[in-house]
Amino acid sequence: MPDQTALVRWQILRRHIEQGVPLTTLAADEGIGLRTLQRWHAAHKRDGIAGLTTANRGTTARRSTPELVALVEGLALVKPPLPIATIARKANRVAADHGWPLLSYSTVRSIATSLDPGMKTLAQQGTAAYRDTYELAWRHRAERPNAIWQADHTELDILVLDANLKPARPWLTTIIDDYSRAICGYMLFLGAPSALNTALALRQGIWPKAGTGWPMCGIPDVLYVDHGSDFTSHHLTQTAKDLHFEITYSTIARPQGRGKIERFYGTVNTELLTELPGHLTRGNPPPAPVLTLQELDTTIGRFITENYHQRKHLEIKATPHHAWVGDGWLPRLPATMDELNLLLLTVAKPRIVHRDGVHFQGLRYVSPLLAAYVREPVIVRYDPRDITEIRIFHKNQFICKAVDPDHETSTLTLKDIQAARSARRRELRGQINQRIAVVASHLPELASPGPAPAPVEQPKKRPKLRTYLEDDQ
Repeated sequence: MPDQTALVRWQILRRHIEQGVPLTTLAADEGIGLRTLQRWHAAHKRDGIAGLTTANRGTTARRSTPELVALVEGLALVKPPLPIATIARKANRVAADHGWPLLSYSTVRSIATSLDPGMKTLAQQGTAAYRDTYELAWRHRAERPNAIWQADHTELDILVLDANLKPARPWLTTIIDDYSRAICGYMLFLGAPSALNTALALRQGIWPKAGTGWPMCGIPDVLYVDHGSDFTSHHLTQTAKDLHFEITYSTIARPQGRGKIERFYGTVNTELLTELPGHLTRGNPPPAPVLTLQELDTTIGRFITENYHQRKHLEIKATPHHAWVGDGWLPRLPATMDELNLLLLTVAKPRIVHRDGVHFQGLRYVSPLLAAYVREPVIVRYDPRDITEIRIFHKNQFICKAVDPDHETSTLTLKDIQAARSARRRELRGQINQRIAVVASHLPELASPGPAPAPVEQPKKRPKLRTYLEDDQ
């Protein structure tokens, strides 16, 4: 039965084990050293309440010399970690050479496991592991909305249908406001993250959204990102300069600074995607996708505005919507949408303005303002999520927006165009095969290939003899 000391120590330690109170807080409240509490915690994990008695350390101290205890502790910190049996064998070999009392396996185990866990982590796993596990974290929050935005990507746990009706796993780029935890903009896409997808998500975040249910907009003071190539692109740096915001990069290999956006991704994966067809679960075969990328995009947008923004965030004690809106304020916005369109990174090859408009991606775009530029070279910029409208530049100056009159009232993506092209090619190949079959039935000599020409016998390569320097002498 545990002695009174063990029970007293357990009453203190249980606040950490059962209630989750940090050991640093517990040490300050009880006036006990943090190192002592860590030793109690390690002893409890090893032997339960019985491990909190004072007998273990006293017995070890009486039955072993300080030099031998220090040797065991040093062996327990060796990298890579040694098994307890190996530590005991090496320590007892030294003890026999010096005439010290030998240690039992249990005593060696008690000495090794009573070491500070942080010390063992630092010695055996390095500074990064120690820092991420034991160092105090400074949880910073911006002082107001739009002071700091964070941007990051994640691959979602769901399969959707791509433009060719094949299963594909989409990515999500998100822009989150540090102060309110509100989602200012996002971009759902297939393929690897790129500077284009980042720019489109940021463009959506900055410009006011249609309707009143998603008020988040404006230019941030600081954009906080990692060191991905899309975030370190020259164009994004130039855009930040033009729109007067700063880009700050997180410390390499330090994910804690992006924990807020990671928690949002966890919410999407666990609360939204688990309810949708095509959700991926570990250990199970991939399901058949049902949703298209556009349908999933609409679902995520609805989840953000109607669910995530409207429920109380446990850390900030308010809903993201209310925290961002506050008592009412005016965000900093670009002068025009055309200025913001510097973020459109997809630039087509130069096009020529024809009398019937600009031909691009198999479509024809027209605008009355193009009349002055017939037969002139121009540059086309576009949003791949909706190519019913393009923006045309001449000598680096914005001219106009041109529309495809055949799809002006609908949304047409670049993926739709690619899918339509593939479907048309398949249709034509089917028609070709039907007609060739008719020819084969009536004129087989025309449809069937003639006798193959006899293969020309190639001369065999003679093996090359390797010569050495002595052969030339």
